[in-house]
Amino acid sequence: MPENIDHIDRALLKALQADASLSQRELADQLNLSQNTCWRRLRTLDERGVLQGTTARIDRQALGLDLVVFVMLRTRHHSADWLAAFRRHVLTIPEVVDFHRIGGDYDYQLKVVTQDMPSYDQVYQRLIAGVELDSVTSYFAMEAIAEGRPLPL
Repeated sequence: MPENIDHIDRALLKALQADASLSQRELADQLNLSQNTCWRRLRTLDERGVLQGTTARIDRQALGLDLVVFVMLRTRHHSADWLAAFRRHVLTIPEVVDFHRIGGDYDYQLKVVTQDMPSYDQVYQRLIAGVELDSVTSYFAMEAIAEGRPLPL
């Protein structure tokens, strides 16, 4: 943990990961801080880029988003121009919820969340239409054991 993140900041971050809807007063009370101290620390964490907005965790299955696919990509292209075009292309596909450049046998890993196999096929067709790829391998999740876990603070 960086030196500029102390035990109070870690406690604030843990509490926010558990429930970002807490008011500053509730957060301050939970951590035995004054409301002013809590506000200053939150502002500092925000200004330093540690906090990156507030979002809601949504149950994907409640919305009919039952299929999770991990897509492993390999490419022969590694130029800066190709990479920029590839990143722009992938980021136009809203079903791609996570996108990583990785080391090992593959170059990129995508996490795709969609309704069903026909919907995934549409995502796949959009993905391969935009850029030249060497190989695309899809792994279909059978069960989500843990998703969206908090960061280990």
